[in-house]
Amino acid sequence: MNKLTIKDLALKGKKLIIRADFNVPLDDKLNITDDRRITEALATIQYALKQGVLKVILMSHLGRPDGQVVESMRLTPVAKRLEKLLGEKVLKLDECVGDAVKQAIAKSTQRVILLENLRFHKEEEKNNPEFAKQLASLADIYVNDAFGTAHRAHASTEGITKYLPSVAGLLIEKEIQYLGQAVNNPKRPLVVILGGAKVSDKIKLIENLLKRADAILIGGGMAYTFLKAQGKNIGNSKLEADKVETAKNLLEKAKQVKVEIVLTTDFCIVKKFDAPETLKIVKDIPDGWESLDIGPETRKRFKEVLAKAKTVVWNGPVGVFEIDAYAQGTRDVAEFLAGLKGVTTIVGGGDSAAAVSKFHLDDKMTHISTGGGASLEFLEGKELPGIAALNEKKQSVKV
Repeated sequence: MNKLTIKDLALKGKKLIIRADFNVPLDDKLNITDDRRITEALATIQYALKQGVLKVILMSHLGRPDGQVVESMRLTPVAKRLEKLLGEKVLKLDECVGDAVKQAIAKSTQRVILLENLRFHKEEEKNNPEFAKQLASLADIYVNDAFGTAHRAHASTEGITKYLPSVAGLLIEKEIQYLGQAVNNPKRPLVVILGGAKVSDKIKLIENLLKRADAILIGGGMAYTFLKAQGKNIGNSKLEADKVETAKNLLEKAKQVKVEIVLTTDFCIVKKFDAPETLKIVKDIPDGWESLDIGPETRKRFKEVLAKAKTVVWNGPVGVFEIDAYAQGTRDVAEFLAGLKGVTTIVGGGDSAAAVSKFHLDDKMTHISTGGGASLEFLEGKELPGIAALNEKKQSVKV
């Protein structure tokens, strides 16, 4: 990685402002139901504390409050969980900018401070320079460790870098290391599993991966548009009619560059989405039926290809894994990946990460990305604004 990281600067006696991604799911009682994004941020926070920083000031968004104060989207539950995980008191403030925030930070005897939800201010998502400057005025060094928002040019990810020495945290460094190696210098064969609902979400990704992958396995809702492009009957299964021609072109391009694309050959179909009792396995989808998962023949074929892989990138479930009746294909793929030895397995955030978590296989994967949209854009070959804005290794930075 050609960006400066937190390890490249002398931190002792400095105030750090760290952009973390604490956008965690909460239940109706505001209990955190999955704290992985908080646990992933711990390495950077603990490293900073060990280096003798004066203060670690943490900032994040939570949900989509659209520039309004929404009580259920306050970061108080995050502060409580952080305290437990760090074993250290966390001062939680009710604002993220302003004189009261500055005074509270100056007076605090606590080393870890959590600012309130950035998106309570509309200026955050608008990348307002004045708002970014106010955030920057709280610290000496800016650390971006929020990979999940690195694809957004917001005040706390891009704007703030204009006013402070700006470096990557340990999580962003890890994300770039794994995703970057998978795209640019993978151990081969590189096999990519693509799923999810829409072809339109993955067109640029497929185009980029056709230059790099040895094989691409396609399941999930997006598979039916490719099958339609081959002239297959897909019944009532998900279809993006305006992308059939695109799918045809991608299949043709794959042939030209000799990248194997493996599509679904048998299907778990139902009469209606909410009628799992009608489920049956077929090779041809009849009219009026909908496919919601890959069948056993497809699972076997996917595993045959994956067994030869040295690097696997997985982006998108291959069925409607949230419902147990339609989860077998995604579960089989996840369990097979978990059992591979000597293979780098990278899960590209979002629904794929949620699936791996549902099946309790998180610790069996080499790397699970914390950014759904960010990992997708990175794998598409796009430059992420929140990373592009950080100081280069070759720059000399005075703190």
